[in-house]
Parts: sequence; structure tokens; C-alpha cells
Amino acid sequence: MTRRLSRRRLLGGMAAGLSLRGCAPPPPRGANGEAMTLNFYSWDSYTGATTLADFTAATGIGVEMSLYGTNDELFARLRAGNPGFDVIVPSNEFVTRLRLSDMLLPLDHARIPNLANVAPAFRDPPFDRGRRFSMPYTWLVMGIGYRKSRVAGVPDSWKWVFDSDRYAGRIALISESDDLIRLAAKYLGASVRHVTPDMTARAIAMLIRQKPHIKLFHHDEGQDLLAAGDVDLVIEYNGDIAQVMAEDGDIGFVVPREGTLINSDCLCIPRGAPRPDNAHRFINYLLDARVGAGIARTIRYPTPNAAALALMPADYRDNPVIFPPAAVMAKSEYGDFEGLARARAVDAAITEILAA
Repeated sequence: MTRRLSRRRLLGGMAAGLSLRGCAPPPPRGANGEAMTLNFYSWDSYTGATTLADFTAATGIGVEMSLYGTNDELFARLRAGNPGFDVIVPSNEFVTRLRLSDMLLPLDHARIPNLANVAPAFRDPPFDRGRRFSMPYTWLVMGIGYRKSRVAGVPDSWKWVFDSDRYAGRIALISESDDLIRLAAKYLGASVRHVTPDMTARAIAMLIRQKPHIKLFHHDEGQDLLAAGDVDLVIEYNGDIAQVMAEDGDIGFVVPREGTLINSDCLCIPRGAPRPDNAHRFINYLLDARVGAGIARTIRYPTPNAAALALMPADYRDNPVIFPPAAVMAKSEYGDFEGLARARAVDAAITEILAA
């Protein structure tokens, strides 16, 4: 079976362009005195097929890549002190959390002229006004991936996975606590933002009732589970399901009619980055139109890069899985970082659900 790409899943193989130096001699230094290398800490398989190698060919800067599986893992690693990462890819609310924890460097826009390629809608987001600490890399939504031949109809409500025994043992839910509670709250009629303690309790109770019908809580390998036939319904990101849909016509994807959670993965420079000049060059490179188009062709996530989008074929630009209908998006929302107390509460919630 072809191995699927995922912004979160750790593969055994290494991404193209990965530089493993081991006991090799130190890399040469550029005119600015920085070593001609860059440490990139990101999700797995979240660049184009040759993005990193092409950057090295264009600049002479080798890329050493490390991988994480969740935003919580990224935050914990940096909270202990930056071990040498130059560029990271946190999701929107973790941009806020990292900034409030003084763990990000301000960006020098003069060194990122390709910011001009970014669509206006992504230049001044509520989680980082003026893009002082982050640049947009992708945006994404959660929905339900399903196997058409095994599911009667289109599962266009979160009820199918949160509140029904119809496909008992054939359902997979996400394991990320914040996202799971927010989506459950959305189904129960609340916003994904500022979920109250009472609504959180209702969501926990519902998910505990549903747990006997759940096959597993996955770590963003939902597209693999669906492609392999292990489950028939799965909560997953649109880009991940778009990838397997290109190979398997029996797989579908829908954003439920109640709306969903919008995320945006961003490029940031963590405080303590040893090579901030190289980091700015890398971020600017990733925002190039052709480079951005190459990334989008591979990972199949929606791009916030208007110049890159203009280079993409119609089967990407007009794909309702990659770009869900406006009526559904109007009911969908970004989440906010709501403080450490809230973060601890949702961590406790998922622990309670998994232990039930």
C-alpha cells in the first residue's frame, strides 16, 4: 500500500532534502557568520517533494529536519529551552501561546518580501495581528472522511461519529483534546471558542457514552485507517483525505452541516534560534509562488498564498474537499488560546474520556 502523507504522522523514511550530519565536519559559514545550515522542526511530510533540496541548491544552506506529532509536543520541547531549532510550524492558537510565553522572535518583514504573495485574508489574523510573529503556511479544516461503499448516505453531521451506534467499531476520532472537545461542543450547538465548563462537561459525557462504539482515537493517521479499510468513518483534516481520494474513488469527505474548526499552520522563528538570518531566508523561500505551488501539489492542503494558488490547476482550486463550500465555512471558526487553565482542563477531559 502506498504510504500516505500527513502533517502529523511520523514515517520511517526521511523527507527529501533532509541533512543528517552526525559526525560530519562543521558546515561552512556564510558572509553573515551564520553556519550554512538550518534546523527545521515541523510536521512530517509537510513540504513539496523537493522543497528542502531545492532550497539548499538555491542558497547553499543545508536543512536538518526534526519532526513532531502534536502542537503540545512542540510546545513542551521549546519550553525546556530551544535546543537549536531555527524555524517551527505551530498552529494558530499555539502561535498565541508561544508568543505569550515569550518563546517567539519578532519577524523582520523587510527580509520577507514574499509576504506580498499572501492573500489579504491571511495578513492580519486575530491570533497574530500584523503578522509580527508568524507567516501563513497552510490553512485546514476538520471533517469526516468516509468509505462510500460502507456508509449509507453522506455523513453530513457530527452526530454520525459523536452520537450514534450505527457504525459501532468502525469509527475513529482524533486524540487531540482541544480539537475533540471543540468539535463535540460545535455539534451540541456551541461555538468552538470559549467553550464553557458546563458545555465541556456535556461534551465529555457524550464522548464517554460514545466510546464503546469507537475503534480508536488516532494521532492524525485517519487517512491511512480509512484507506486500509480499518474504519469507515474518521475525523481527519481535509488535506489528508484529499490525498487518499486522489487514489481511491470510494473515499469521500464532508464538513458537517453544523460547521467545523478552522486551523492555520504558520512559520515562526523560536526564541534562541541560532541562525535567524537563515530562518528569514527559508521562510521567504517557502512563500515564493512557485515553491508554494509545489508544496500545495504535494500535500493537498489549502494554501493561503494567492500567487501560488494562481499557478494551481482547476482540480485543486475548484476542489470542494480542499476548499469547502462558502455556506459551510460561514459556520466554521478559528479556535483561540484561552489560557493555561483552559489548556489543563481539556487535557484532563481527554484523560477522563480515554480512562472511562
